Amino acid sequence: MHLRLMTLMLAAALSGCGTLADPTTWWGDEDTGPKPAELQELKSGIDIQVLWKQDTGDGDSGQTLGLAPYVDAERVYLADADGAVLALNKVDGKPLWQVKLKDQLSGGPGVGEGLVMLGNAEGDLIALGSDDGVERWRTKLSSEVLSAPVAGFGTVLARTGDGRVFGLDVAGGNVRWRLDRDIPVLTLRGNAAPVLSNGRALVGLENGRLVSLELDRGQVVWESVVTVPSGRTELERIADIDGAPLVLDRTVYVATYQGEIAALGEASGRKQWQRKMSAYTGLAIDWQRVYVSDDQGVLWALDADTGQPDWSQNALAHRGLSGPAAIGGQVAVGDFEGYVHFFDADSGQPTGRVRVGSAPIVAAPVVSEGRLYVLGSDGDFAVISLPGSMAR
Repeated sequence: MHLRLMTLMLAAALSGCGTLADPTTWWGDEDTGPKPAELQELKSGIDIQVLWKQDTGDGDSGQTLGLAPYVDAERVYLADADGAVLALNKVDGKPLWQVKLKDQLSGGPGVGEGLVMLGNAEGDLIALGSDDGVERWRTKLSSEVLSAPVAGFGTVLARTGDGRVFGLDVAGGNVRWRLDRDIPVLTLRGNAAPVLSNGRALVGLENGRLVSLELDRGQVVWESVVTVPSGRTELERIADIDGAPLVLDRTVYVATYQGEIAALGEASGRKQWQRKMSAYTGLAIDWQRVYVSDDQGVLWALDADTGQPDWSQNALAHRGLSGPAAIGGQVAVGDFEGYVHFFDADSGQPTGRVRVGSAPIVAAPVVSEGRLYVLGSDGDFAVISLPGSMAR
């Protein structure tokens, strides 16, 4: 068994809980574990253009952190593990501001209500001004923040590694409410970022449940079991929701590790369909399909209304895939060698690839106004366009 897994399991036995990093690394060393699929030559493909690239710092410094780009109408916000936070012009990558915090950052940035929000390894939630990067406030929470905080309707929401959800006041960072949930003995390292939709918050938990919260007081509107942990060992019973839920047309789509992918009614939490599948990197969707990269590196397209597979693609098996992104009739996904791969959304056939760096692409590529924003774990950042993507 992999030494890191043994160490973490021992720590869990001693402390009562534990976290596991990327599941693709558990099953042995490079000589005995599953071999990543070799990349095949593409005889023809789409025209992929890298519009600009930027070195944005040290990335996650080789850790498993919740650091990912945030893109709004005008800017790209990025942060690295060593405390660098910057805002770039969305069109050309020109730096607009940059600050260096004396923090080891672990989650973010999240942007909303005029704030850029980040979490550090000591459990601080830090709020900077989105226009200038000046620190507005910071609040001590109960443990490490491993996903991007979100803000809206006067409330900041943050997840912590001990299973809690915090609701804070936007103006001063005062804690207004807290949701407590017990976490299993073993979990994946990381948390699903909260999602704001129709005045509520949707939060995926470490026990395979999805909860809808009222923002003002944190009251539970509904709580739904997406998957029931099963197995004889704590390892087999890991059932985290580690990818953020996705909402479209009043339907919530969510994936669990070693469990199911499911569609639920946003108002009620009732399941509309579910399908056995193990994934931990989140989802993408277009007008007819849900896309997911499973824990074996297989890319799936599921009918959004029924959950039935339209196609699956195993050309990238065991290549440590990021979450997918849907853009311009294509599905894009990053891998452990810094490649972004593209597949036709209708057929699943490979259509192209481009390498943006040599480090793994852990965060799912972000789509905004027909462009793809991609961050490598070493801080290499690239903006990509496809033919016709601006119009799709």
